[in-house]
Amino acid sequence: MDRSIITAAAEGDKQAFRTIFNFFVPRLRSVALRYARTEFEAEDILQEAFVKIYHNLKTYKFEGSFEGWIKRIVINTALNHYDKYKKDYQLDNIETYDEDDLGIEEAKDIDEVEPSELLSIVQKLPNGYRLVMNLYVLEGYSHREIGQALGISEGSARSQYSKARKHIKKILAGLRNKSKTNLINKDSTI
Repeated sequence: MDRSIITAAAEGDKQAFRTIFNFFVPRLRSVALRYARTEFEAEDILQEAFVKIYHNLKTYKFEGSFEGWIKRIVINTALNHYDKYKKDYQLDNIETYDEDDLGIEEAKDIDEVEPSELLSIVQKLPNGYRLVMNLYVLEGYSHREIGQALGISEGSARSQYSKARKHIKKILAGLRNKSKTNLINKDSTI
């Protein structure tokens, strides 16, 4: 994004801000969708984030990526949204986590999935699992940072991540079984 457009928008030029909005909304919609439970909720998060962006443009210091700065606002808005509706997300608050639970074979299965397919599967996870998976895998938060952001312990964040991986493995196994069944049925009709 051109520095002059950002500066003009920060000085109140509505057309410059509209340019920023039109450029970034399509890119950031997918970020909001990763954290939201519905498309409507994602749109709500985006709208709220862009109000914050508009009001805080003067604080952007042209250090680091402008897109990264905006993305951080969208993620923080999604986390604030989570805070407001925390009771609807139902995070399991189990403190135990055993790294050995995630065998090498499981990690290999998940790592071999195409990114677009994995994103589709992550969207199907229960809310709490999806939130932790997004923060850990896609945003690079540590389990401690996730715990702090969500108001849970580091152990709970680890547990949620472990459960999310197991849930993904079950979904992948189901997809594989369905594919095998379709192949068998196809062969038997020949």
